[in-house]
Amino acid sequence: MSNEFRIGGDLAVNRLGFGAMRLPSKEGMGGPARDPETGRAVLRRAVELGVNHIDTADFYVSAGGAVRANTLIREALHPYASDLVIATKVGPVRRPDGFRQAATPADLRGLVEANLEGLGVDRLDLVYLRIGRMEPPHGESLAERFEALAALREEGLIRHLGISNVDLDHLEEARGIAPVVAVQNQFHAAKRDDVELLSACEEAGIAFVPFFPLGGGRELDDERLAKVAARHGVAVSQIGLAWLLASSPVTLAIPGTGSVSHLEDNMAVAGITLSEEDLADLS
Repeated sequence: MSNEFRIGGDLAVNRLGFGAMRLPSKEGMGGPARDPETGRAVLRRAVELGVNHIDTADFYVSAGGAVRANTLIREALHPYASDLVIATKVGPVRRPDGFRQAATPADLRGLVEANLEGLGVDRLDLVYLRIGRMEPPHGESLAERFEALAALREEGLIRHLGISNVDLDHLEEARGIAPVVAVQNQFHAAKRDDVELLSACEEAGIAFVPFFPLGGGRELDDERLAKVAARHGVAVSQIGLAWLLASSPVTLAIPGTGSVSHLEDNMAVAGITLSEEDLADLS
């Protein structure tokens, strides 16, 4: 299985990438700020280790907005390497009281422009429309919002479009409006609800990019992972990432961290090859 995937057929990325959500705060969005210099160091080291696919969002910020993932990426890596792909997402809007609500179609231009400005680019490589909260909002149409993003793509502000936190019906609905090159849903070794969606993505050549690939701050407590990790002499989390990469040639892993040492542990997964016995134990 190749270690590279072409998003949209033209953006070649290493299948082991990096998620920027935890750079502003250890607690994720809205938590106490981390040292921004640490975040910049993590980003520089990630690129040194071969990362050329970074996943971010304008709403990845610490409490009060003091530290922002997009700003850290721009400060650490701009001007960007020609092969670096930065994916972002829009959909949630933070209200003055701190709570998030779903963006309207009219909101999306401003959200896209905020990402363009924050990252210091004229066109975004990949923009996901994120809908719902932690689970896909079954039965909810994304058509009007996706049409608004498709119009911005036609204007040249966006190169490729993706969707996030969706089900098979959402994928079909979106593909009827504009090409979908990536799907981002919660998926990991202990949460495999979206195997049918993954299969649909594989059949269509669409990247499947799990968020929370290591459980979203919860330890992956799975006897199958522990057994294989012991066999390889590595951490359970590393086997969790290796399993994701082995699950399909269209799966891209974007583990996030605010620690250089943790980043290095994650990137070492590229050197782990799971055997048929391992995969059978993990099934």
